Amino acid sequence: MSKVFILNANQQPLYPVRISRARLLLSQGKATVFQRYPFTIILKESLSHFKLEQLGFKIHPGIKTTTTPRRK
Repeated sequence: MSKVFILNANQQPLYPVRISRARLLLSQGKATVFQRYPFTIILKESLSHFKLEQLGFKIHPGIKTTTTPRRK
């Protein structure tokens, strides 16, 4: 299952969404393509009725590799 990166109207990253959700936002005109590789869309305005969580990272200074992002 692939995910699509998404940015809010202020170019802040949100938690990635499924392809179907991204396709729905694009077809309704609520988002546009921001970047093709990696595929990223940007919202035209903030959407309150969609449950979109802001992306947050937790970094441990002693580790040598990065793991998957964690929700706030």
